[in-house]
Parts: sequence; C-alpha cells; structure tokens
Amino acid sequence: MSSLIGTSLSGLMAAQSALNVTSNNIANANTVGYNTESVSLSTKPAIYNDGAFVGQGVNTATVTRSYNQFVSQQVTSTTSAHAQANTLSTLAFGVDQILSNQTTGMSTVLSNFTTAITGVANDPTSVAVRQALLSAAGSVTQQLNSLSSQLTTLNTQTNGQIQASVSNINSYASSIADLNTQIVSAINGSMSGQLPNDLMDRRDALVAQIAQQANVSTITQANGSINVMIGSGQTLVSGSHVAPLSVGASSVNPSNSTILLNGQDISSQITGGALAGTLNFQTQVLNPSQQQLGLVATSFAEQMNTQQAAGYDMNGKTGAAMFNLATPTVIANATNTGSVTSTYDPTSVGQLQASDYQLSYNGGNYTLTQLSNGAVTTPTPTAGVITGPGFDINVSSIGNGDSYLIRPTFNAAQNMSMVMTDPTLVAASATNGYTKAANVFQINGISIGAVTGGTSSATQSTAVAAAINSSIAAYNLTPAGIASPSDITADASTGVVMLSSPSSSAIGITGDISDTGLSAGTTPAGLVTGSVPTLTINPGDNSNALAMANLGKMGSFNSAYTQLVTNVGNVTQSASLNSSAQQSALAQATATQQSLSGVSLDQEAANLIKYQQAYQASSKAISVAQSLFTTLIGALQ
Repeated sequence: MSSLIGTSLSGLMAAQSALNVTSNNIANANTVGYNTESVSLSTKPAIYNDGAFVGQGVNTATVTRSYNQFVSQQVTSTTSAHAQANTLSTLAFGVDQILSNQTTGMSTVLSNFTTAITGVANDPTSVAVRQALLSAAGSVTQQLNSLSSQLTTLNTQTNGQIQASVSNINSYASSIADLNTQIVSAINGSMSGQLPNDLMDRRDALVAQIAQQANVSTITQANGSINVMIGSGQTLVSGSHVAPLSVGASSVNPSNSTILLNGQDISSQITGGALAGTLNFQTQVLNPSQQQLGLVATSFAEQMNTQQAAGYDMNGKTGAAMFNLATPTVIANATNTGSVTSTYDPTSVGQLQASDYQLSYNGGNYTLTQLSNGAVTTPTPTAGVITGPGFDINVSSIGNGDSYLIRPTFNAAQNMSMVMTDPTLVAASATNGYTKAANVFQINGISIGAVTGGTSSATQSTAVAAAINSSIAAYNLTPAGIASPSDITADASTGVVMLSSPSSSAIGITGDISDTGLSAGTTPAGLVTGSVPTLTINPGDNSNALAMANLGKMGSFNSAYTQLVTNVGNVTQSASLNSSAQQSALAQATATQQSLSGVSLDQEAANLIKYQQAYQASSKAISVAQSLFTTLIGALQ
C-alpha cells in the first residue's frame, strides 16, 4: 500500500513541477533572451518484490533550458555583422545627403561662381557684374567653411559615440563577470550540480548586447563560467575578472579615436557591431571627405589665384590674390626637439593628394610617408626645403629623431578665406589695359620711336626716363635741350616723364611701350612745349575672365568635388546593400533560434493539458490508495 501511495505522490510532484515550468514559460513568452525550459524526468529504481521488479515512481531530474550553442553563436555573429553594416549605412547616408544636396552641397555655389565669371567676361567694364562675382566667390568660401565645420562636428559626435559604445561594453562585461560568480556559486551550492537557468539566460542576453557593439565570442568553462573574447580573440572577461576597454587618440590621425585593451590598439580587430561601423565611418567616410573637401578648396583657391596673377585689373595692375589658404597644418610629435613649417606651392598645387603625410628625420635621413596609401619617399632638402606634391616643408630647424604629421588638405576648407573686396581688382584682362596706338613714344605729341619697359603708367614713365637718361647722346637729344640725366624725371603718380631743366617750362613726356626702341643718331623734330598726351586704359579686354570661366567649367576642383560625392555615395550604397543582406541573415538565424529556444504558446497550452491530466491521474491514484487503505483498516477491525 505504501508503494502505491509513494509512486502516486512522485507522479503528482512531477506533474506539479512540469506545470510550474510550463506556467513560467508562458509568463516569459515575450522576455528577450529567455530560453524555453522543460522538466527532465527519470524513473526511480525498481524494487524486487514477489519475484519481479516493481517500479517506484518518477524523479524530477532537472529543469533544462532549450539552448543550442551553435545556433546562439550564429545569432551573435549575424547580430554584430548587421549592427556594423547598419551603423555605417546610417551615418554615411547623412554625409551623402549633405554633400549631394543642392542647398548644403557645393554644386550650386560652384555653378553660380562659373555663371558670375561668365558675366564678367561678357561685360568686363561693369563694376556691378564684378561685384556679383565677388559675392559668388564669397559664397563658395562660406560653403566650403560650412561643410568642413559640419564634418568636424560629425567627427566630434562620432568620437562621442565611440566612447559611449566602449562604456556600454565595459558595463556589460562587468555584469557578465558578476553573473559568472553567481552562477559558479549556485552550481556549487546545488546538491546535484543543477544549472541556474535564469542567471545563464541573463548572461547570454548581456553577450548579445555586447554583440550589438562589437564582434564577440565566448568559451564555456568547466565550472559554468564563460570567458568573453572581443575582436580577434582578445579576452574581455575571464571568470570574474574584467579587462576594460578604453579610448585613445589615433597616432595616424589625432582627430580619430582608437580602441585600447591593456594599452594595445585593437581598433583594426573590431570588425563587427556598432563600434566597428562607427570606426569604419570615421576612416572610410569622414576622414576621406574632409581630405577631399580640402583638395577642392586648395585646387579652387590656387587655380583662381594663379589665373588672377596672369591677368590685369581695371587699374592696369597685375591681378591680386582672390583667396587665402593659410598654410598646411603641421602636428609635431610630443618628443620633438625641433620644428618645421609648411607652405603650399602654387606651381605644383595640381599634384596635391587628399592625404596626410608623416615626415621623419633620423641620422640625417628624411622619410616622407603618404598615409593614404603607405607610399614612402626619401627626399633630399634643397636650401633647407623639402618639396612635396603641392606643398613645401622647411626643415632648417628640424631635430634628430623628430616626427611630424603634415596635413595639406585636411583643414584647408576650414582655413580658406576670401581676401578680395574691391571689384575693380578682378583681373579680367589678359593685357595691362593700355592702348598701344601706333607703337610710338611721344614727347609733347611728337613721335620719336618707342621704349621697352613697364606694365603700367607709373612703371612706363620710369622706364621712359631711364631709357632717355641712359642714351641722351645716342639718340641725339642734346639739340632738343636734353643735356643731362638730371633733366629727366618720372612722376609715378601721374605716369608722366618731365623735362625740368634747363627750360623753365616743363616738357611732359608720355607714351606707349613696345619692342622697337629708339633709332640711334636721329634728332627729334618739333620738340615744343604743350599739352601732355596720356596713356589710355582699355578695360574691355575679357581674355583672362574667359580663362577663369573655363576653369569654372573644367577646373580640377569640379572633378575633385564630383569624386568626393561619388565616393561617399558608393560607400553609402555598399553599406546599405550589406545592411539589407545582414538583416536577412540575422532574421533567419533568429528564426532558427526561436524555433529551438523560443516559447511556443501553442505547445505550452498543449503541455498544460497534458500535465494537468497527469496531475489529476496521480491524484486519482492517491485517492484509490486511500480508499484501499481505509477498506483494509475496516477489515482488520
């Protein structure tokens, strides 16, 4: 009789345990990271009785969770891959929209600038049209400054995101270490080594959180704890010990962040998660965009300034610079003992690359490394100056062992400024603007030949005075009263050469400059005093303005900006496609995991009925045993 009751009670307790587990599954159906639990039952050892082995009921062996390590690892890896691609796609899309947008990008202002130059070419005498050109040039400068500032702000925000990711990873790692301690303690404290499923689920959920931030893997130890590896196998958590990550400044690009573990840079080994996507955004989108934008600025400013210098303004003077680029940024190593400076080289600005350079000096040898592709050169200074592609480096004060980061383009767009404010200084003309009527030199209107020299009224007058003074006898001007070099003076303010002695009446000498020269031995006829003829300015020459307009249409800065927009667009599209692919892979892995470990409410409902019936059947068996026991007691009385 006792055997019947004991067997029935074990069935009742097993059914009750199964109902409790089923109820817990239903309650946690929507809990993230929860793995379905089930009761593992085992038969109690049978007892030999009356010639046969009779069963003694059932044992509740353990409560296990439906966990598949391989499937879990698949979810973890696809989570990291999707987070990386999605983060890069999202961040790159923002930059793509800024650069390609007609309002925030450069296309519109560059087009307006070309239109304004064409306007000057069509009407070079109009000061209003020239002023419109300066306004358009100012807009180009402001837009370049604004874009560079936006990219700098994005980089600062990106560094903040990197710091936040690292802080989150460290927090998750500390929680995992704490759970490792609790799990080991729980296992050791149980009589039969039962696993604390809820703690293990919580720990797995934290690993999944790290996977959102970086590629991660785990190794389960014999005592129930896990070791967590980040990147390419660097240990982040070992049992209850945590090796926290930290953020440092990149040695290659001080404006970038690097990830450090035990003082070692592991940034290149972070290939998954939002952290990898953010790091990739810095190196693949932000930095190249800043460099390329600087290349647009330097190309634009230098080409326009060079073309300005090739022409003449409305005052007949050589064109002045329209833009200022400051100088390339130089960042010295903290241990340097000397110094260097860098300047742009207008003659080779077309060779500039969208790259930083590392200059090192050791034992009399110079090494210049282009950081974008790793190309190394060993330049030899000339008069203390190293010539780079589009820039020069003055190394006359460099110290042995020094190292410098040279950034010709990185800050160029931010440092560029507009320096021309006077519209008459626009060099639209390809000549000095002075009419060369008949190519003759005149003294009070009398043609006597031509004198070579000068590019303006002031410099012409000086050239004329010098030519006559040096050749008074050769040109037989003595009979005309010009006997001494001191008699000839030049008035730079008016551009007139004056004969001040011996005649009491000054003789004005003006004229045109050409290459024919005076004829030696001739005597000028009719040298008399009278009105002074002046050189006439011809501002209608638009040749240089046309050359500027052609630069606006065909200049390398246009192609440089187009390349910038194309590169960012390509990275954005590639990241978007990769994100979609990784999202599909993650969805598939997650679906597989849920089919194995997730709670099925239909299945749990069926289990409720099954275990309820088992409970009721065991209760009935106990009731039968009680009835038999009562009958037996009655029979014995």
